Amino acid sequence: MLLSQVSTRRIAHWLRQRLRLFLVALLSLPLFFAGCSQLVQKERELLFRVVPGEASWYDGMPDGVVEASLPVRAGKATQHVNSWWWPADDPKAPAVLYLHGARWNLTGQLFRIQQLHDFGFSVLAIDYRGFGKSDGDLPSEETVYEDARVAWQALAQRQPDPKRRFIYGHSLGGAIAIDLASHLDRSGAAQARGLIVESSFTTLADIAKSLSTPWLPLQLILSQKFDAVDKIAQVGMPVLIVHGTDDRYVPSRFSERLFEAAPGRKKLLLIEGGTHNNSMRIGASAYRRAFAELFGLNPRPA
Repeated sequence: MLLSQVSTRRIAHWLRQRLRLFLVALLSLPLFFAGCSQLVQKERELLFRVVPGEASWYDGMPDGVVEASLPVRAGKATQHVNSWWWPADDPKAPAVLYLHGARWNLTGQLFRIQQLHDFGFSVLAIDYRGFGKSDGDLPSEETVYEDARVAWQALAQRQPDPKRRFIYGHSLGGAIAIDLASHLDRSGAAQARGLIVESSFTTLADIAKSLSTPWLPLQLILSQKFDAVDKIAQVGMPVLIVHGTDDRYVPSRFSERLFEAAPGRKKLLLIEGGTHNNSMRIGASAYRRAFAELFGLNPRPA
Protein backbone atom coordinates (compact mmCIF):
# COMPACT_ATOMS: atom_id res chain seq x y z
CA MET A 1 0.00 0.00 0.00
CA LEU A 2 2.80 2.40 0.93
CA LEU A 3 4.62 1.57 -2.29
CA SER A 4 1.47 2.15 -4.25
CA GLN A 5 0.93 5.57 -2.64
CA VAL A 6 4.54 6.62 -3.29
CA SER A 7 4.28 5.51 -6.90
CA THR A 8 1.02 7.35 -7.33
CA ARG A 9 2.47 10.54 -5.89
CA ARG A 10 5.48 10.29 -8.19
CA ILE A 11 3.31 9.71 -11.21
CA ALA A 12 1.10 12.64 -10.23
CA HIS A 13 4.16 14.87 -9.76
CA TRP A 14 5.56 13.77 -13.13
CA LEU A 15 2.23 14.49 -14.80
CA ARG A 16 2.03 17.96 -13.19
CA GLN A 17 5.53 18.76 -14.45
CA ARG A 18 4.69 17.61 -17.94
CA LEU A 19 1.44 19.56 -17.89
CA ARG A 20 3.27 22.74 -16.85
CA LEU A 21 5.81 22.24 -19.61
CA PHE A 22 3.01 21.62 -22.10
CA LEU A 23 1.18 24.78 -21.07
CA VAL A 24 4.38 26.85 -21.25
CA ALA A 25 5.10 25.44 -24.70
CA LEU A 26 1.53 26.07 -25.83
CA LEU A 27 1.59 29.67 -24.62
CA SER A 28 5.02 30.18 -26.24
CA LEU A 29 3.97 28.98 -29.70
CA PRO A 30 3.08 32.46 -31.03
CA LEU A 31 6.47 33.76 -29.88
CA PHE A 32 8.18 30.70 -31.34
CA PHE A 33 6.57 31.14 -34.74
CA ALA A 34 7.17 34.88 -34.66
CA GLY A 35 10.83 34.16 -33.96
CA CYS A 36 10.95 31.63 -36.79
CA SER A 37 9.37 34.15 -39.15
CA GLN A 38 12.01 36.72 -38.21
CA LEU A 39 14.76 34.15 -38.75
CA VAL A 40 13.42 33.25 -42.19
CA GLN A 41 13.23 36.96 -43.05
CA LYS A 42 16.83 37.49 -41.98
CA GLU A 43 17.96 34.38 -43.83
CA ARG A 44 16.42 35.67 -47.07
CA GLU A 45 17.96 39.13 -46.56
CA LEU A 46 21.42 37.60 -46.09
CA LEU A 47 20.98 35.21 -49.02
CA PHE A 48 19.79 37.62 -51.71
CA ARG A 49 21.58 40.77 -50.41
CA VAL A 50 19.63 42.97 -52.81
CA VAL A 51 21.48 46.19 -53.64
CA PRO A 52 19.02 48.91 -54.72
CA GLY A 53 19.67 51.25 -57.60
CA GLU A 54 22.04 50.87 -60.53
CA ALA A 55 25.46 49.25 -60.28
CA SER A 56 28.26 51.82 -60.10
CA TRP A 57 29.86 50.47 -63.31
CA TYR A 58 26.63 50.57 -65.34
CA ASP A 59 26.86 53.17 -68.11
CA GLY A 60 23.53 52.67 -69.84
CA MET A 61 21.56 50.13 -71.81
CA PRO A 62 23.04 49.16 -75.20
CA ASP A 63 21.22 49.94 -78.43
CA GLY A 64 18.81 47.19 -79.39
CA VAL A 65 17.78 46.14 -75.86
CA VAL A 66 14.02 46.17 -75.33
CA GLU A 67 12.81 46.56 -71.74
CA ALA A 68 9.46 44.98 -70.82
CA SER A 69 7.42 43.85 -67.81
CA LEU A 70 6.31 40.22 -67.51
CA PRO A 71 3.17 39.57 -65.40
CA VAL A 72 3.35 36.94 -62.64
CA ARG A 73 0.61 35.87 -60.27
CA ALA A 74 1.13 36.64 -56.56
CA GLY A 75 -1.85 35.20 -54.73
CA LYS A 76 -4.89 37.10 -55.97
CA ALA A 77 -2.75 39.97 -57.24
CA THR A 78 -0.56 40.37 -60.31
CA GLN A 79 3.03 41.55 -59.98
CA HIS A 80 5.57 42.27 -62.72
CA VAL A 81 9.07 41.04 -63.47
CA ASN A 82 11.33 43.46 -65.33
CA SER A 83 13.07 42.00 -68.38
CA TRP A 84 15.62 42.91 -71.03
CA TRP A 85 15.35 41.37 -74.48
CA TRP A 86 18.41 41.78 -76.68
CA PRO A 87 17.82 40.08 -80.03
CA ALA A 88 20.72 38.92 -82.17
CA ASP A 89 21.17 40.28 -85.67
CA ASP A 90 20.33 36.85 -87.09
CA PRO A 91 16.58 36.14 -86.63
CA LYS A 92 17.39 32.39 -86.56
CA ALA A 93 19.95 32.79 -83.75
CA PRO A 94 19.64 30.64 -80.62
CA ALA A 95 18.06 32.38 -77.62
CA VAL A 96 19.14 32.09 -73.99
CA LEU A 97 17.39 32.93 -70.74
CA TYR A 98 19.88 34.68 -68.43
CA LEU A 99 19.32 34.11 -64.69
CA HIS A 100 21.56 36.18 -62.42
CA GLY A 101 22.77 35.53 -58.89
CA ALA A 102 22.43 37.42 -55.63
CA ARG A 103 23.05 41.07 -54.85
CA TRP A 104 23.22 42.87 -58.20
CA ASN A 105 20.27 43.57 -60.46
CA LEU A 106 20.40 43.61 -64.27
CA THR A 107 22.49 46.78 -64.34
CA GLY A 108 25.29 44.83 -62.68
CA GLN A 109 25.01 41.92 -65.13
CA LEU A 110 25.46 43.70 -68.43
CA PHE A 111 29.03 42.50 -69.03
CA ARG A 112 27.96 38.83 -69.04
CA ILE A 113 24.79 39.56 -71.01
CA GLN A 114 26.98 41.40 -73.53
CA GLN A 115 29.30 38.38 -73.78
CA LEU A 116 26.41 35.98 -74.50
CA HIS A 117 25.13 38.40 -77.12
CA ASP A 118 28.63 38.58 -78.63
CA PHE A 119 28.62 34.77 -78.86
CA GLY A 120 25.60 35.16 -81.16
CA PHE A 121 22.69 34.55 -78.77
CA SER A 122 19.52 36.53 -78.46
CA VAL A 123 19.30 37.12 -74.70
CA LEU A 124 16.32 37.46 -72.39
CA ALA A 125 17.44 38.55 -68.90
CA ILE A 126 15.21 39.19 -65.89
CA ASP A 127 15.34 40.72 -62.45
CA TYR A 128 13.53 38.53 -59.93
CA ARG A 129 10.84 40.20 -57.86
CA GLY A 130 12.55 42.35 -55.24
CA PHE A 131 15.41 43.23 -57.61
CA GLY A 132 15.79 46.32 -59.78
CA LYS A 133 12.57 47.56 -61.36
CA SER A 134 10.65 44.35 -60.67
CA ASP A 135 7.77 44.38 -58.19
CA GLY A 136 7.96 42.82 -54.76
CA ASP A 137 10.01 43.37 -51.63
CA LEU A 138 12.20 40.43 -50.59
CA PRO A 139 12.71 37.41 -52.86
CA SER A 140 12.41 33.82 -51.70
CA GLU A 141 13.38 30.48 -53.19
CA GLU A 142 9.76 29.97 -54.24
CA THR A 143 9.36 33.35 -55.93
CA VAL A 144 12.60 33.22 -57.93
CA TYR A 145 11.62 29.79 -59.27
CA GLU A 146 8.23 31.20 -60.28
CA ASP A 147 9.87 34.20 -61.96
CA ALA A 148 12.22 31.97 -63.97
CA ARG A 149 9.28 29.90 -65.25
CA VAL A 150 7.36 33.01 -66.29
CA ALA A 151 10.49 34.27 -68.08
CA TRP A 152 10.87 30.93 -69.85
CA GLN A 153 7.35 31.24 -71.25
CA ALA A 154 8.29 34.69 -72.56
CA LEU A 155 11.46 33.30 -74.17
CA ALA A 156 9.49 30.48 -75.80
CA GLN A 157 7.22 33.06 -77.43
CA ARG A 158 10.23 34.89 -78.85
CA GLN A 159 12.02 31.71 -79.96
CA PRO A 160 9.43 29.00 -80.75
CA ASP A 161 12.01 26.37 -81.76
CA PRO A 162 13.00 24.29 -78.67
CA LYS A 163 16.26 23.33 -80.39
CA ARG A 164 17.29 26.99 -80.33
CA ARG A 165 16.46 27.66 -76.66
CA PHE A 166 18.98 27.61 -73.80
CA ILE A 167 19.06 28.33 -70.07
CA TYR A 168 22.01 30.09 -68.43
CA GLY A 169 22.48 30.69 -64.69
CA HIS A 170 25.33 32.33 -62.80
CA SER A 171 26.07 31.61 -59.11
CA LEU A 172 22.73 31.49 -57.26
CA GLY A 173 21.16 31.81 -60.71
CA GLY A 174 22.76 28.47 -61.54
CA ALA A 175 20.61 26.76 -58.89
CA ILE A 176 17.55 28.57 -60.28
CA ALA A 177 18.48 27.49 -63.82
CA ILE A 178 18.83 23.86 -62.69
CA ASP A 179 15.40 23.99 -61.04
CA LEU A 180 13.91 25.36 -64.25
CA ALA A 181 15.62 22.71 -66.40
CA SER A 182 14.43 19.87 -64.13
CA HIS A 183 10.91 21.33 -64.20
CA LEU A 184 10.93 21.49 -68.01
CA ASP A 185 12.30 17.96 -68.37
CA ARG A 186 9.61 16.57 -66.05
CA SER A 187 6.98 17.95 -68.43
CA GLY A 188 7.95 15.30 -70.99
CA ALA A 189 8.54 17.06 -74.32
CA ALA A 190 11.99 18.52 -74.92
CA GLN A 191 11.72 22.28 -74.37
CA ALA A 192 15.37 23.38 -74.46
CA ARG A 193 18.57 22.52 -76.30
CA GLY A 194 20.78 22.82 -73.23
CA LEU A 195 21.60 24.17 -69.79
CA ILE A 196 24.65 26.31 -68.92
CA VAL A 197 25.62 26.71 -65.25
CA GLU A 198 28.50 28.93 -64.16
CA SER A 199 30.12 29.46 -60.73
CA SER A 200 27.33 27.66 -58.88
CA PHE A 201 26.96 25.20 -55.98
CA THR A 202 25.33 21.94 -54.89
CA THR A 203 23.01 23.09 -52.09
CA LEU A 204 22.74 26.24 -50.03
CA ALA A 205 23.56 24.22 -46.91
CA ASP A 206 26.77 22.93 -48.52
CA ILE A 207 28.00 26.40 -49.38
CA ALA A 208 27.01 27.69 -45.92
CA LYS A 209 28.96 24.85 -44.28
CA SER A 210 32.02 25.67 -46.36
CA LEU A 211 31.91 29.18 -44.91
CA SER A 212 31.20 28.15 -41.31
CA THR A 213 31.28 24.81 -39.43
CA PRO A 214 31.02 21.64 -41.58
CA TRP A 215 29.36 19.47 -38.91
CA LEU A 216 26.40 21.79 -38.27
CA PRO A 217 23.10 20.29 -39.59
CA LEU A 218 22.34 23.41 -41.61
CA GLN A 219 20.16 21.47 -44.05
CA LEU A 220 17.67 21.07 -41.19
CA ILE A 221 17.80 24.75 -40.20
CA LEU A 222 17.78 26.67 -43.47
CA SER A 223 14.37 27.39 -44.96
CA GLN A 224 15.86 28.21 -48.38
CA LYS A 225 17.26 24.93 -49.72
CA PHE A 226 18.35 25.48 -53.36
CA ASP A 227 19.07 21.76 -53.66
CA ALA A 228 20.69 21.87 -57.08
CA VAL A 229 22.63 18.60 -56.84
CA ASP A 230 19.49 16.47 -56.48
CA LYS A 231 17.63 18.40 -59.18
CA ILE A 232 20.42 18.21 -61.74
CA ALA A 233 20.14 14.42 -61.48
CA GLN A 234 16.68 14.87 -63.06
CA VAL A 235 17.93 16.99 -65.98
CA GLY A 236 18.04 15.10 -69.26
CA MET A 237 19.11 17.91 -71.59
CA PRO A 238 22.84 18.46 -72.29
CA VAL A 239 24.56 20.39 -69.50
CA LEU A 240 27.63 22.65 -69.64
CA ILE A 241 29.09 23.41 -66.21
CA VAL A 242 31.70 26.17 -65.94
CA HIS A 243 33.76 27.30 -62.97
CA GLY A 244 36.87 29.39 -62.39
CA THR A 245 39.67 27.64 -60.51
CA ASP A 246 40.40 30.81 -58.50
CA ASP A 247 36.85 31.41 -57.33
CA ARG A 248 37.19 32.67 -53.72
CA TYR A 249 33.45 32.67 -53.01
CA VAL A 250 32.27 29.32 -54.37
CA PRO A 251 35.02 26.68 -54.73
CA SER A 252 35.09 24.82 -58.04
CA ARG A 253 34.64 21.48 -56.25
CA PHE A 254 30.92 22.26 -56.09
CA SER A 255 30.69 22.37 -59.88
CA GLU A 256 32.62 19.10 -60.04
CA ARG A 257 29.96 17.50 -57.85
CA LEU A 258 27.20 18.93 -60.02
CA PHE A 259 28.94 17.51 -63.07
CA GLU A 260 29.13 14.06 -61.46
CA ALA A 261 25.41 14.15 -60.63
CA ALA A 262 24.25 15.21 -64.12
CA PRO A 263 23.03 12.04 -65.90
CA GLY A 264 23.03 13.01 -69.59
CA ARG A 265 25.44 14.51 -72.11
CA LYS A 266 27.61 16.96 -70.23
CA LYS A 267 30.86 18.87 -70.13
CA LEU A 268 32.81 20.39 -67.24
CA LEU A 269 34.81 23.49 -68.10
CA LEU A 270 37.30 24.59 -65.43
CA ILE A 271 38.75 27.97 -66.36
CA GLU A 272 42.32 28.32 -65.10
CA GLY A 273 42.69 31.58 -63.20
CA GLY A 274 38.98 32.30 -63.48
CA THR A 275 37.28 33.99 -60.54
CA HIS A 276 33.63 34.02 -59.51
CA ASN A 277 32.74 36.65 -62.08
CA ASN A 278 35.19 36.61 -65.01
CA SER A 279 35.25 33.02 -66.30
CA MET A 280 33.14 33.81 -69.34
CA ARG A 281 35.45 36.65 -70.33
CA ILE A 282 38.83 34.99 -69.85
CA GLY A 283 37.52 31.61 -70.99
CA ALA A 284 35.68 32.88 -74.08
CA SER A 285 37.58 30.59 -76.47
CA ALA A 286 36.93 27.55 -74.27
CA TYR A 287 33.27 28.54 -74.08
CA ARG A 288 33.04 28.66 -77.88
CA ARG A 289 34.63 25.23 -78.23
CA ALA A 290 32.26 23.80 -75.61
CA PHE A 291 29.24 25.25 -77.41
CA ALA A 292 30.36 23.52 -80.60
CA GLU A 293 31.22 20.17 -78.96
CA LEU A 294 28.20 19.85 -76.67
CA PHE A 295 25.42 21.76 -78.43
CA GLY A 296 26.55 21.75 -82.05
CA LEU A 297 26.60 25.56 -82.13
CA ASN A 298 29.08 27.68 -84.02
CA PRO A 299 29.33 30.89 -82.00
CA ARG A 300 30.29 34.09 -83.68
CA PRO A 301 34.12 34.47 -83.63
CA ALA A 302 35.69 37.04 -81.37
